[in-house]
Amino acid sequence: MNTAGEGRQHLDTISVLTAKRTLLKLLERAGVHSADAEELIGLVEAGVLALAHHEIAGVAASLAAAPPDGTSGPEGAGDGSGPRAEPRGGGEDEDGSYAAGRRDGARTVADALGALADRALREAVGAGAGEGPADDERPPVGRMELERAKVAVLPHYLTFTELSDLDPEVSEQVLTAVLGTMGPRQRAAYAGRLAGYVEDHRAELERLFAAYGPGSPIAIHGRYSLLHSPASVAVMERLATVPAALRKEWDAAELPPAWLDGLTTAGAPGARG
Repeated sequence: MNTAGEGRQHLDTISVLTAKRTLLKLLERAGVHSADAEELIGLVEAGVLALAHHEIAGVAASLAAAPPDGTSGPEGAGDGSGPRAEPRGGGEDEDGSYAAGRRDGARTVADALGALADRALREAVGAGAGEGPADDERPPVGRMELERAKVAVLPHYLTFTELSDLDPEVSEQVLTAVLGTMGPRQRAAYAGRLAGYVEDHRAELERLFAAYGPGSPIAIHGRYSLLHSPASVAVMERLATVPAALRKEWDAAELPPAWLDGLTTAGAPGARG
């Protein structure tokens, strides 16, 4: 079948739902609980909408910055490389109304996508989830939240050092305390926040792990033990962001206070309190 003249190809609703159901079935066979699988897929869906919102918002910004003659637009990604869009009926857009309409349209689409992305995220992590100072509701950390955190921290940790013989269960207990400082939506977006922290403090983290982490002269058991856990990267980010909340969760989990003190003594980047 020749589809060359059919234009853009888009999946219909039934095909998308079929792909989603197939993925759910495969995850179920792999032992993933259906609710956990739905949560992960929901986060991916919310992320796709958020990325689309970012792209359209960029188009809207490029249109706002473009000359009023319509020489740049979505097809040129805002750089003027795409074909010029003419007003209906041809001719010049002498009063700029056509270009203004395109800008307003792009903004409207961007706003709508932003609202859809926000709604999808709320649905994925639970209706009514909030964030910020007013977010006093911090439900118990879920299994998928913990698994996502483990996936997020390990690659960062391995860029600085190697795995040690510290009990992996320690990392789970520590990450549970870390996630306890956040609401559901903050947990969903934590991988991005953590990546930003690591990038901002890479040189300091390299020196710290070289001096106190695996392979250093420092013993694995003691006040610097946490640097032998992948979770240490997340703990340092929380010490730099919400130290009081972290210490509260730390005490509630009955984790050794010396581990936090060891990180601050070692010079955890940005640590406060």
